Amino acid sequence: MHKVYHRIEQIAGNVITVRAEGVANGELAQVVGTLGTSLAQVIRLDRDKVFLQVFAGSRGISTDGQVRFLGHKMDISFTDALLGRVFNGSGQPRDNGPVLDENRIAIGGPSVNPAKRIIPRKMVRTGIPMIDVFNSLVESQKLPIFAAAGEPYNELLARIALQAEVDIIILGGMGLKHDDYLQFRDTLEANGALSRSILFIHTAADPTVECQMVPDISLAVAEQFALQNKRVLVLLTDMTSFADALKEIAITMEQ
Repeated sequence: MHKVYHRIEQIAGNVITVRAEGVANGELAQVVGTLGTSLAQVIRLDRDKVFLQVFAGSRGISTDGQVRFLGHKMDISFTDALLGRVFNGSGQPRDNGPVLDENRIAIGGPSVNPAKRIIPRKMVRTGIPMIDVFNSLVESQKLPIFAAAGEPYNELLARIALQAEVDIIILGGMGLKHDDYLQFRDTLEANGALSRSILFIHTAADPTVECQMVPDISLAVAEQFALQNKRVLVLLTDMTSFADALKEIAITMEQ
């Protein structure tokens, strides 16, 4: 049975506070206000005080609003129907396609013990000489790309996506301008790579809390495909926007 509460103690920015018991950190909730229903996520627990970040903002929410805890953390549907689709930071369709609900998997699961991992040996060719020769990308490893402001790093990522010898491309965009999102999508589509790609896009106009979910969602889906012996390349941009989102949420929690 889902817990429902009819009193909100405090509203500060996009964070609301209710008094509740038996709620877990990271749990999802539905918040009902005058403008409709929005998802929220528990970001802090202080005894019986529960702090929730509202995805769509607190506009239209009053102290007599309704909060309904869903009893689970963020999850996403995993299916081959994800290929060729574009979703937002919370896994909802951005391309006006159908909502996918089957085979839900949790995101943000435990990481693998590094001592028990197999030593990475399989190189992923990107077609970029400076990467393949001097700093090779290897399966199950991360490769950071640092760029000064104004450098065309998105164009580089798009080129890597097109040239990499992989089965599936997963792009996680954080804080992207709408033009940058369209450029990624159109580039993949024009070169016939969109059908083997999955895009999780958070734009600068989207709720901040969705930005911090993009890496977890992207990696959770990639892990499931990897378990099917698929070679998966995950591209995440821009990590500066991810850090800014964490800072903004932390500041809100302190207020």
